[in-house]
Amino acid sequence: MPDTTATSPAPPAHADYRLSQLDELEAESLHIFREVAAEFEKPVLMFSGGKDSIVMMRLAEKAFYPAKIPFPVLQVDTGYDFPEVLETRDHWVNRLGVRLIVASVEQAIADGVVVDDGKTSRNRLQIGTLLNAIEEDGFTAAFGGGRRDEEKARAKERVYSHRDEFGQWDPKMQRPELWDLYNGRIRAGEHMRIFPLSNWTELDIWDYIGREGFQIPSIYYSHQRRVFERDGMLLTEHEANPLRKGEEVSERTVRFRTVGDLTLTGCVESTASTIDEIIAEVAIARVTERGATRGDDRFSEAAMEDRKREGYF
Repeated sequence: MPDTTATSPAPPAHADYRLSQLDELEAESLHIFREVAAEFEKPVLMFSGGKDSIVMMRLAEKAFYPAKIPFPVLQVDTGYDFPEVLETRDHWVNRLGVRLIVASVEQAIADGVVVDDGKTSRNRLQIGTLLNAIEEDGFTAAFGGGRRDEEKARAKERVYSHRDEFGQWDPKMQRPELWDLYNGRIRAGEHMRIFPLSNWTELDIWDYIGREGFQIPSIYYSHQRRVFERDGMLLTEHEANPLRKGEEVSERTVRFRTVGDLTLTGCVESTASTIDEIIAEVAIARVTERGATRGDDRFSEAAMEDRKREGYF
């Protein structure tokens, strides 16, 4: 038998304990969830049923396993949410046994909390609805799924984002977060918005969804839909979306990169029907999902920042 001792590769000197990028992001987010649960008296997780909030739900599940998630989840319902998104929301809530609070824009209008002037979008009316829900239940911290790569205003956010007694955000008055140390001090009536996904990108989100294999709304995948074009976006045919002069409905193969108020959320033409195909598509995209398909971010360059100053997510 030939002697192969001299040519055999040497065993590694030590195991490689370095984390992958996804593992590092996950670890950071789990740390944030646990810090907030320990530091704040009454947190809540804002849960829309979209991909980012589902990733947050999965992270919260992991952070406290085998115990249940120790805080409720809050959805601000515009009344124009996609049925597929609400179905997925209910699946996650039922599977994890968490308490769901639904803050309805329609109910807020009926109660006089917000005013429907016929011009303001339901998406913008979420601001007063959300602030009222936070005040009524006395929440001191609210987890949101914002990421810094989404939009200019969100790029300015800290992980712990202070809100004053009116629920407003001042981008010039943010607290330093050196060495991942967070200052959660608040006065009576104030609260903190918490963004565990701050350092994630859209591609990271899809990589994580692919790795974890959990359920997301079917409309993120390619499907046939009756749509019409408005302001460079493909919007869903719906009774709440009356056609304007010159607009025509056609059936196309599309998917959604982000979900929200269906009267303002556009889809993109796509044949991506698997996670791998979506990842390949996102990897070469040059416009963020909000910039490409959210009509409420197109009113002005500072549209998102203006809404965030008023109390938006």
